[in-house]
Amino acid sequence: MVRNGCNLDRPDIMNSDESALQVRGLTKRFDRLAVDALDLTIRIGEFYALLGPNGAGKTTTLRMVAGLLRPDAGSVSVLGIDALKDPVAAKQIMAWVSDEPMIYDKLNPLEYLEFVAGLWGIDPAVSEPSARELLASLGLEPHLHERCEGFSKGMRQKVALAGALVHNPRLIILDEPLTGLDAVSARHVKGLLGERVRAGCTVIMTTHILEVAERMADRIGVIASGRLVAEGTLTELRQQNGKNDTSLEDMFIALVDTEAAAA
Repeated sequence: MVRNGCNLDRPDIMNSDESALQVRGLTKRFDRLAVDALDLTIRIGEFYALLGPNGAGKTTTLRMVAGLLRPDAGSVSVLGIDALKDPVAAKQIMAWVSDEPMIYDKLNPLEYLEFVAGLWGIDPAVSEPSARELLASLGLEPHLHERCEGFSKGMRQKVALAGALVHNPRLIILDEPLTGLDAVSARHVKGLLGERVRAGCTVIMTTHILEVAERMADRIGVIASGRLVAEGTLTELRQQNGKNDTSLEDMFIALVDTEAAAA
């Protein structure tokens, strides 16, 4: 059975050889080299946390994957689709949520999701129940008919997330999705993302909240100076660090400091 763009009949989905995202040699330069020949592979049904200090290239990488920024070199494959040659097909199976929610203030949440669903050509008979379910799962049910202009940043972030998911994407790309959320709202968002991953969707997320990465991610990648400097499960990262009881925070700081010293 397929729900939310994902296959619920594949409990072994993360063992699939097919990748949800494959990046090879991805490069982008502005006034300096922002992403440096980055290679990255994320499996179907995986929750992947991409960590790094400010200016490491995380957001630039995700914007190139989402088709919002053209790379100077390299390739991006989304579930077997060449995202640079066929960006429309790739975007149809992706969702992008930035840390700065962009929604229409004069619409209420239901109207906004109806508008987004219409852009994707989804039948209102299908999109409205899905929209209501999404908004309820994010704790927005009491605010369905209130204009978004009066919402806090956290509420706007949740509306933006619901809008990004209304077309049932298979790859969900999130740049600091918990920014501005209180503890209750953050729990709603984490619960929704967890449900999507359990249904076989793939999530790649940047976050500065290392506890979230430690608790939710199947694998963690650490990027510094535009390069992937470490990758693996929390256990694997600890083994690479040579200390089985090391916290993710300690490992992250050590990796970033080592990369900075080598630069």
